[in-house]
Amino acid sequence: MHSEESDEWRRKTHEYAAAINDYVARGQRLGWKRVGKEPPDPGRDHLTEAALAAVRLANERGTLEQLRGEWPPAYEPLIPLLKQNGQGIPVACILDDGSIVARVGAPYEAGRTVRIEDEVVVEVSGMGFFGRSPDRRLFAVARRDGVQIRDGWGGREIKVCRWPTGLEGIPEGYRLRPLAKAPIATQLIPFPDGERVLLVSDEGIFVLSESDARRLLPEKEVLKELLQDEPSGDSSACTIDMGHAAVSRDGRLIAVGSQDSEHLIFDPELNLVGRIGSYSEYPHYSLFSANDAVVAFNSCHFYNGVTIGVAIEHLPLTTEPYEADGRVRTLQDGARVYAGAARGDELIIGDAYGYVRALSTTGEYRWQQFIGSTIGAMDVSSDNRKLVVTTYAGLISIFDLDAGRQEPHQIGDGGHLDVRRWLFWRNEAKPLIW
Repeated sequence: MHSEESDEWRRKTHEYAAAINDYVARGQRLGWKRVGKEPPDPGRDHLTEAALAAVRLANERGTLEQLRGEWPPAYEPLIPLLKQNGQGIPVACILDDGSIVARVGAPYEAGRTVRIEDEVVVEVSGMGFFGRSPDRRLFAVARRDGVQIRDGWGGREIKVCRWPTGLEGIPEGYRLRPLAKAPIATQLIPFPDGERVLLVSDEGIFVLSESDARRLLPEKEVLKELLQDEPSGDSSACTIDMGHAAVSRDGRLIAVGSQDSEHLIFDPELNLVGRIGSYSEYPHYSLFSANDAVVAFNSCHFYNGVTIGVAIEHLPLTTEPYEADGRVRTLQDGARVYAGAARGDELIIGDAYGYVRALSTTGEYRWQQFIGSTIGAMDVSSDNRKLVVTTYAGLISIFDLDAGRQEPHQIGDGGHLDVRRWLFWRNEAKPLIW
């Protein structure tokens, strides 16, 4: 595979990564207004097809180590191909045996579930949309008859929670037609006790059990406004945008939000104990720290945003939007967050511009790595040594955390080693390792 083309690709990829890393380091040290324009891409588009041909050939022959030496991974040259090939990967989990399970395809698509073991991808048949409990033990799986809670991946069924009808929480005196079919889940989070599942969907955010469903969003007062504007009782009037949720590892707190809500925190009995005003326009993401001591909320405006942190010890708590409050700390300013994970005292967030950023629970910068596209999902292994990140470009990236080094093609810092990238592209015959 060694050629003049691969030499040019490798040289330009390494030089570009070094230039960007130097630019970022100077910007962080001196301030962005003092470092000038970002280094331009060196121009590798004419080599993209040759690079992909080398990737396919290395996968066929099993010469993957040689591939990385001659054709190191890069994102920018792939951008023109993403419209036809890219696809979302909204869920990814690292299992205790080190394998990775992922949902390939957006929630509203038929999609498929795969299990990745080293260099082998196996499709898991009959698996609907799924999610994992915050303590990593239980899985929730969408089925026609409800949401199944399993004890472990492939483990025994604990129970099946019923889908909502859509009539939950409707104020007295208001009309609403029930949902014609089960909502399309965008998040499923089983509670650690195995009794309930948190469902996030465009039709609302609900807590499901065997016997019933309870609505968290839209809130009752918002429902009244929506239904006043829709006298026919059309259920589509009660949809939400940017719905998101997180459950604490002990299962005792629920953090939720949507475009039209505030940052909300509920206790185990579903009483509202936190109403936190956002620091940017629209609530977009929530995440608990590894020890459940802090809950982080992101709000966004276009592709930028602000992430704030609230110590659980301050609950119950109500704060106003955009108003400084000593009990609310700005953790990160700039990122619109799509995915996150927690380890130790770090919060790891993935943003709209393809960056994975780590910060402490009090807002100190730790490290960052650039992957590209918009981040889709993220998980850290139980031993905190491996990170898996997916993107809306159909990529799955795997990092060895705290390796103490990184490859010359990596854009980022912190000494975390990019060990593998998978391409799950629509028009490829099979997933490809890079």
